[in-house]
Parts: sequence; C-alpha cells; structure tokens
Amino acid sequence: MTRRFQLYYITDRSQIPSPTLDTCIAGAIAAGVDWVQIREKDLSARRLLALTEAALASAHPRGRTRVMVNDRLDVALAAQAHGVHLGTRSMPAELVRKLAPREFVVGVSCHSRDEASAAQAAGADYILLGPIFETPSKLAYGPPLGLVKLREVTLEVSIPVFALGGITIDRVAPCLANGAAGIAGIRMFQDCESVEELVRTLREKAGE
Repeated sequence: MTRRFQLYYITDRSQIPSPTLDTCIAGAIAAGVDWVQIREKDLSARRLLALTEAALASAHPRGRTRVMVNDRLDVALAAQAHGVHLGTRSMPAELVRKLAPREFVVGVSCHSRDEASAAQAAGADYILLGPIFETPSKLAYGPPLGLVKLREVTLEVSIPVFALGGITIDRVAPCLANGAAGIAGIRMFQDCESVEELVRTLREKAGE
C-alpha cells in the first residue's frame, strides 16, 4: 500500500445537519479523499448494502477512493467493496483473511501499541489509532494517546497507521511528523463548509 499522505473519512449520518449521507459521501470522494468507511452500525443489511453500492458508484469513475464497510464482512463482500474495517468486537482479522479474496483490504481499530502489533500479526493492512487527541466521541476509550504514543506505534509496525480522534487542520503536520500515514475523522469531513477546500488545505499542510 502506498505511503503518500492519506485522508480517511468515516461516516456518521447522525451528525449530518441537512444533506443526505449519499450526497456527503459523493462530495468527499469528488474532493479527493483516499478512503471512505461506511460506519452506520444501526442500518439493516439491505440499506447498508445500498449505501455501500452508491458510494462505490461515486468512487468508480475516479478510481482513487477505497470504500470500506465497518464490521459487516457479508455486506462488504456482497457489494464488492474494497474491504472491511474491524473494531474490537468484530470478527478476527485472521478469519477475515481466510474468507475474503486476496486483494481484500482489512483495517483494524487500535488503542495501544500491543493492539497494533497484534493487528499487524493477524494480517491487517492498516490501523486506525486513537484517540490521539481529546474528543467527545472517544471518551469511552480513556485519555488521549498523544503524539508520543503515536510515534511508538508507527515505529512498532510496518503497516500504515492513521491518526484518529481530535484531528484538526493544525494537527496534521505533527501527526505526520510522528509517523502517521494520514489522518482520519468524522466531523472534520462532515462539519466543514466546503469539503473541497478542506481537502486542499489538508494536503497543503502535509506539504503536497
């Protein structure tokens, strides 16, 4: 997998004030995000499949954005998504590797160096590590890890690590300086006035 600066958008339709999630995803893809994770845990399999297929349709003409499904391997395979993202209560990555095609991408959420090492050993292609900074949505995972822990993890594993939790425009450069392959977030991509301008600014901050 490439090591260029990566932008990873995680969806949450409960935080979208007015446009539909389909519109939000299509806009982020058009703006040039590298990843979209469909993270709508309360949707039925049918609705999740339709949402994933719509995201893939938006991504296909450009061929750049990878569409991941949170937790639901069955939906990811049925939709022919690029991969599945696994949480702490999801199917083990080792089992996904046995069931999915060889090119299928497996991501894992981690909150410590030990979890990151285990994820890599299990066959993960990348890690979402967080929370790096304080954020209301991640209070259940304890205090923020901080940049020192981010650096420790990126030195420990050889797969890409995305910094998640409390990421702002001004925190992009410090995250990258401490080994992150990119940054991930929900509100950053959904609450902005212009996702095109946001993506442009983030890439400028990364020196691209």
